[in-house]
Amino acid sequence: MLKDFEKKEKENKKALAEETKALSAKLLGQQQLLMSAKLPVIMLIEGWAAAGKGSLIKELISEIDPRFYRVESPVIVPESQQRYPFLYQYAGAIPENGKITFLDSGWMEGAVQKFLRHEITKDEYRRRIRQVNEFERQLRDGGYIVIKVFLHIDKDEQFDRLRSLAEDPSTEWRVTEDDLWQHKEYKRFREAYDEFMKKTEEAAPWYILDGSRRKTAVRDSMKLLTERIDSALESGRYVGEPFEEKFPLKKMQKLSDVDLSPAISDDEYKGELHRLQTRLSELHNIVYRKKIPVILCYEGWDAAGKGGNIRRVAYPLDPRGFDVNPIASPLPHELNRQFLWRFWTRLPRTGHIAIFDRTWYGRVMVERLEGFCSEKDWQRAYNEINEFERTLTEWGAVVIKFWIHIDQDTQLARFTERQNTPEKQWKITDEDWRNREKWDLYEPAVDEMLQKTSTKNAPWYIIESNDKKYARIKTLKIIVKALEKACENHFEQIME
Repeated sequence: MLKDFEKKEKENKKALAEETKALSAKLLGQQQLLMSAKLPVIMLIEGWAAAGKGSLIKELISEIDPRFYRVESPVIVPESQQRYPFLYQYAGAIPENGKITFLDSGWMEGAVQKFLRHEITKDEYRRRIRQVNEFERQLRDGGYIVIKVFLHIDKDEQFDRLRSLAEDPSTEWRVTEDDLWQHKEYKRFREAYDEFMKKTEEAAPWYILDGSRRKTAVRDSMKLLTERIDSALESGRYVGEPFEEKFPLKKMQKLSDVDLSPAISDDEYKGELHRLQTRLSELHNIVYRKKIPVILCYEGWDAAGKGGNIRRVAYPLDPRGFDVNPIASPLPHELNRQFLWRFWTRLPRTGHIAIFDRTWYGRVMVERLEGFCSEKDWQRAYNEINEFERTLTEWGAVVIKFWIHIDQDTQLARFTERQNTPEKQWKITDEDWRNREKWDLYEPAVDEMLQKTSTKNAPWYIIESNDKKYARIKTLKIIVKALEKACENHFEQIME
């Protein structure tokens, strides 16, 4: 790709300027059309150091309304200092519907540089290529226009530009050690960029632009952007087809087959609660020191006892090292993005614990049954969720998912108690009663969710909660066992 790239011939300056001006005006006019059609755009600008990425973005945004775009420059930090998953900052940068994000370098530079620095293994590099393909496909299938360009210059051109920058006191700061290293290892980088581009064209193609012709590169990028927007406006927002990848799944019981009779005595409950909370407190210190991220996911029936369960888990934890994320209906800025965005942005740092009171599984339950997304969207979500959770566990996270389960009679009794107890009335809403009437619709949807997304790395646990105290003890036991195993495995990896 790069090795055989042919430079552009010089063009008539006047004609080039007029064409660029017309395309800039067209892009300005397309902004309102993008907003009306709720089409989001991500334009990734990759390329060589000193190829002119910043200048290109400056020209692209020069005439458009700043309220409708953002420019993001993700920081590439050493792997030893990385506190979030590889794709975290890129997922957080995706725009709302109708807006444009320009990325000044991104997931290609972030992966290639770390691989060539030997900060990640070849296996990890391959995983990141797969994760990029999944990420781009999820964006495309969710209706995003994804455009990827690479600004190419040869080694001699790069040398001249770096020297020019370094000799000017006002720009010498722009030449970094990484830039000089890239120039020194130009051939290795070219081969790595080529490989990366060839292996990440599944969902969005790469476009190589001639960075040695700055004004031509601006015209070509504007033409590419406006043409892709025109095409999307004409064909309408793309909705990807559902497909199923083979993940290793753990067989789950149907909810109707679960025995809800288990209970625990008050004395046994008090003793076990103290023992397990003490152990969980110790493990929290260990996972913090070992920088193991932990993600606890709670789903379940209304009034099943999620809140009380979470309180018993959170009580022994250091408040500086965990967050509880109560997930309600998405806010407008969340609804206007790919559905996993609001969960990407709530992930814990390494060594911290994130507890989700309701999760991304709303896509295949509430959103599915209430018609808040299309059938293709929720059918596609099973696989997208499995990919998301695989990315988290490959990062090193412990992911545990609980379905807090009760029967309809228990739910009715708890609803009635809440309704008749003044200090608990805030817990019961008309929506709770409406959802109860849809129990027979929700149950098969939950069964399907459990069957399709209980992977070996991120399993579901059904927690029998007719007796809340039993449910709390069972949940704590599962968490303690999982964290002990994670700490042991982490030690073994260090010793290898």
